[in-house]
Amino acid sequence: MAFFARPQSSAIKIVDPSTQDEKAQAVTPKKDIRAKQQCRNIVIHGSCRYQDTCPFAHPSPEPSASTSPSQPTTSAIPSQAVNAPVFVPRSIVGVATPPLPSASTPSIISSGTPETEYPVYEGQEQYNPYVYAGGEEDDTELTKQMAEMDAGFYDDNQYPAYTDYDHHALDASYYHSAPVYLRQPLDYHLYTPAPPANFVPSTFDSHFVLPSHALRQLLQKRSETTRQIAPIGSNLPEELQGYHTLVPLEPTAGDRRKFGNWYSTVYRAINLTDGLPYVLRRIENYRLMHQSAFSAIEIWSNLRHPNIISVKEAFTTRSFNDNSLVFVYAYHADAQTLFDVHLKPKPPSMQTHPYQHGRSSHLQAHLPTIIPERTIWSYIVQIASAIKKVHEHGQAVRNVDVTKILLTGQNRVRINCCGIIDVLMHDTIQDIVLLQQEDLNMFGRLIFSLCCNNITATSGQNYQKSLDFIGRNYSAELKDTAMWFTSRVAPIRTINMFLEKISARVVSEMEDALDGNDRLESELQGELENARLVRLLCKFGFINERPEFAREPRWSETGDRYIIKLFRDYVFHQVDERGNPVVNLSHVLTCLNKLDAGTDEKIMLIARDEQSCLIVSYKEIKHCIESAFGCVLLALYSLPTPILPI
Repeated sequence: MAFFARPQSSAIKIVDPSTQDEKAQAVTPKKDIRAKQQCRNIVIHGSCRYQDTCPFAHPSPEPSASTSPSQPTTSAIPSQAVNAPVFVPRSIVGVATPPLPSASTPSIISSGTPETEYPVYEGQEQYNPYVYAGGEEDDTELTKQMAEMDAGFYDDNQYPAYTDYDHHALDASYYHSAPVYLRQPLDYHLYTPAPPANFVPSTFDSHFVLPSHALRQLLQKRSETTRQIAPIGSNLPEELQGYHTLVPLEPTAGDRRKFGNWYSTVYRAINLTDGLPYVLRRIENYRLMHQSAFSAIEIWSNLRHPNIISVKEAFTTRSFNDNSLVFVYAYHADAQTLFDVHLKPKPPSMQTHPYQHGRSSHLQAHLPTIIPERTIWSYIVQIASAIKKVHEHGQAVRNVDVTKILLTGQNRVRINCCGIIDVLMHDTIQDIVLLQQEDLNMFGRLIFSLCCNNITATSGQNYQKSLDFIGRNYSAELKDTAMWFTSRVAPIRTINMFLEKISARVVSEMEDALDGNDRLESELQGELENARLVRLLCKFGFINERPEFAREPRWSETGDRYIIKLFRDYVFHQVDERGNPVVNLSHVLTCLNKLDAGTDEKIMLIARDEQSCLIVSYKEIKHCIESAFGCVLLALYSLPTPILPI
């Protein structure tokens, strides 16, 4: 059955206008242009019952009188033809069509809003959406086709109801929705390769991080130092305000150090609460009269900086059989003061050299070495950053000295003993601005001491000699920096002014710090998968000789479990030609690494009775382990008496 359809048009229903409201009927239309248009009832049905009143043209031998267009017209189209296809004149193509009315409600052709009239040009007829360009032959053929149409061909429910077009809404049939991907849990058996050595070199010594082999040794040494115990006969208290296992970090006899006018001793102790080691600095024979002196410790405990040893708390105690004041700080294993590293005279050592009749030995004194300028600038930038942090919090360091600054790592310094002077001199009222200026003066004396390897470089007549020494061995910038801090004729100085002056050095220090961070991440990446062999050994322990499956003949002596059992004997239970056990860690690590990688290398597994042997690859053994371990997990989450597969 063929139909004619107008491109991009919609079906227009002809209904009885009696259902229209009175308002639509009262509207007076504009100039009627439908007199020349052929009635669609003639086209579809061949006749129109309202021929006398219909405003459209009805071809007949006798012309019909046209009436007022305002009179109502009715439609005799059957209800099953409401959704009939649209007829498109062959002479009109691509013309915009009126909106399609809803299929569920009758449409009204006339509306209260007047239509816009477009100008009519010569040689062009005004477009009418209801005109049909077919001839009488086409009309007759179309009428026959509509008459033969099945009444059940059109079903109002076979198509969804038409809704008004919304240009903001997207067509779901055209714009496909984005696929949804479910995030799977992270597989810890995937091994990510480390960055190339060209990007993160680990063989040479950087400014802050040692090479890989030296870094490992350093960390092992720190771990060993942390676990040292006190020597026998130390006579230390077993418990001290929640801290136990005290170990002295400085000599308690002979040449002892003083903190101001008081002797002090440093201990390492373990906290009962978190189990971490801390440093306890004890001020001996000091009796604190006012509890308000600890208010400064509360301020220092909230101050955090990478170049300041963190303060935890302070308390008084009589556990040492005297009145002692104890300050608790963070612990850094194997830390040394700048004095011990650079300025302390080294004891002479025995040197051996050859001569004509043999070898001769004599004591060789160690002369102090000049500290590289790059290292001194690194110390300056780090200490200046710490002083800036303290001054911003309205405090003063008050102990910028070579004996109070610790070297905790390669070229990594931290200011120690913060807050002690504030507690010891809590009853003395001092101007904070003057104290901050004194911090800068002490900073300048520290620079002189490091450059000249002399703690008294700025005292008396040594000042001018120290300037000459710095001028000969270091750059003019470093010499100007030392003079800027120690000059007394300069106006009031601040640490921010100094940091602006050495901004280029600060940028260089930041670059070295970021490079060290990349190095440490590279080292961590290399240690990320160091537990894969432990996971394999754990699977061996879960699979082999399980007691609950001891009476299950299909478990340990057949299938995958039998191969795993033989492989365990191949790795751990080998014997030499004399029957002695072979303890070869290299053999174990090699076999486990090949198993973890699943290589195609084949090995021969021999039973304990030496009556049978199997030739399998590491890849096949790995598959057996995964299958057997899956059976264990299946038994774990299944019925109380699981049926294990063969």
